Amino acid sequence: MRPVFKPNALFSDETSNYVTPMEPEPGDVVTIRFRTAKDNVDAVFFISGADRLLMEYDNTEGNFDYYKIDVQLDDKTLHYYFEVKIGKARCFYNKRGVSHDLKEYYSFSIAPGFKTPQWAKGAVMYQIFVDRFCNGDHGNDVENGEYSYINDTVTRVEDWNKYPELMGVREFYGGDIQGVMDKLDYLKDLGIEAIYFNPIFVSPSNHKYDIQDYDYVDPHYGRIVRDEGELLNYGDKDNTHATRYIRRVTDRENLEASNQLFIEFVEEAHKRGMKVILDGVFNHCGSFNKWMDRERIYENQPGYEKGAYVDSSSPYRSFFKFNNEHDWPYNPFYDGWWGHDTLPKLAYENSPMLCDYILDVAKKWVSPPYNADGWRLDVAADLGFSEEYNHRFWKAFRSVVKEANPDALILAEHYGDAGPWLKGDEWDTVMNYDAFMEPLTWFFTGMEKHSDEYREDMLGNEESFIGAMSHHMCNFLGPSLQTAMNELSNHDHSRFLTRTNHKVGRVAHLGYEAASQDVDPAVMREAVVMQMTWPGAPTIYYGDEAGVCGFTDPDNRRTYPWGKENRELLDFHREMIRIHKEHRVFAHGSIKLLSSRHSCLSYGRFDREEQIICIFNNSQEEQQFKVPVWEAQVPGGAQLTRLIQTDADGFTTENASFPTERGDFIISLPPRSAAVYLSKSIA
Repeated sequence: MRPVFKPNALFSDETSNYVTPMEPEPGDVVTIRFRTAKDNVDAVFFISGADRLLMEYDNTEGNFDYYKIDVQLDDKTLHYYFEVKIGKARCFYNKRGVSHDLKEYYSFSIAPGFKTPQWAKGAVMYQIFVDRFCNGDHGNDVENGEYSYINDTVTRVEDWNKYPELMGVREFYGGDIQGVMDKLDYLKDLGIEAIYFNPIFVSPSNHKYDIQDYDYVDPHYGRIVRDEGELLNYGDKDNTHATRYIRRVTDRENLEASNQLFIEFVEEAHKRGMKVILDGVFNHCGSFNKWMDRERIYENQPGYEKGAYVDSSSPYRSFFKFNNEHDWPYNPFYDGWWGHDTLPKLAYENSPMLCDYILDVAKKWVSPPYNADGWRLDVAADLGFSEEYNHRFWKAFRSVVKEANPDALILAEHYGDAGPWLKGDEWDTVMNYDAFMEPLTWFFTGMEKHSDEYREDMLGNEESFIGAMSHHMCNFLGPSLQTAMNELSNHDHSRFLTRTNHKVGRVAHLGYEAASQDVDPAVMREAVVMQMTWPGAPTIYYGDEAGVCGFTDPDNRRTYPWGKENRELLDFHREMIRIHKEHRVFAHGSIKLLSSRHSCLSYGRFDREEQIICIFNNSQEEQQFKVPVWEAQVPGGAQLTRLIQTDADGFTTENASFPTERGDFIISLPPRSAAVYLSKSIA
């Protein structure tokens, strides 16, 4: 008599455990596998378009039968799902799991020829907002009154521990590339595998999303070897008088020396096994940009053409969209991104020359001698004036970058469904808001990621978490999911530790001190455990590991607290990173939700050799869990070894063994805790 049907045994995904090879070329034969409980189903069918093909029984491993089919690919993306027959009943299986209704939207997909860099799969990344990380060279610091930016002169901050001003784009703390180089051993010891820099190219702001010169690292971040000229007099906002600034950012010796420092930095990072990702701001530039030159920085400098603002015959006129053709010289009527005249929108459709220039920039920095390892693309979906052109540009961008450096990562900033760009011929992956940061933040804190809203109904809401994660993860191809940038915090949102205090608002209304009041490190430890065990590339925003707090921009850009770190939180990050790196399943393994109820979750990360169980109790009470670990291929009768457990007081990595009972794992966890357990299969 057939055993009771076990729908929870059904499983497949797009990892190498079920698709071989995982990243095939056109024309390759791919073996696709599907898992069922042993002796539990009558047939499994592979369905793709009009094809409905019977899968072949492959083998039995432990409690599971495996079925397979070989499919020869062409150059088109293969979409597929499974049908399982049990007697007269049937069900379907897609990326969201078992379904009794056919939902082709959630089909599995394989894009022939699409590969993401192996080094980026599960890589532990570290985001650095350069001005606030470490000041390694005081000789390149911005000076008080060096130039004017947005109607006031810039300032040099003397107190490293000062909170950022509300209009803080004009203040500079002095962080630079030399400072990051000085801390490379710290990052190596922490376990970092890739550094993502916020923009480092010449720019008048401290955030540098208003690029002035794409060809050079800003000497204020690099090296200043020729330092002549005058600061602005008090009350003077005319940057044609800012001769110190003009010398610093237009002199070729300063610019070349700064690029040379970057070359040396990448070499040092690579020696330590770390990659370097640059921030590409290609949708818009800055009003200081040499192509526009609204501030007339370059107008009278040797070796520079006239900017489009300055002269109607500028070679760069086509780079921008001017709305008044009769107002030169010094034409202020141009399109700015979201209406900001400090951020001129780049008009690619009107200028093949602009497109070629930016594609050359993209190629240049991932090629020798610079050898950067990838690009993060700012507001990538906004580039161009039409969706059609946007896709055409990113296809060209991918082509030139991958030709120059096949191992370079192309990672885009994007909010919402990135599926149209993640088909294998544009971006590799995205900053993972929809399928990581947002669902995780709501579940653990009940807070919106800017701290703009608190919803008690979302705190611990496992149904919302599971629904959001499973839906949005379906928009990723397998290689994209494994490289997705999974952050808890970054330069655009409040610090995660601050979100744990449930205070709604921003620093202008709540004050600086409120950001660190009533925070709950125990909740942050839970979130970090998930960050380090979820599919993707866990990315730490500098200082999160040291306990830095802050509301959203600009308060989230506080300085790294050298000498004042939260040592316990820092040690905890180091241990979780170690665990992440020691176990291949976190980078390449399958994931399956095992159990859930309000404030409680468990899931497995697994392959044939290794199974890891992750359990979270985000409630205020001790909770008992009965976790069906058999679904994650934990063998019957296996012992689970605890790798780490957190609680309200801290964490422990002391090993302890726990039995499983008939495929279940029963354990009690204290309030606001997480635990990770390991089971190894016997070959």
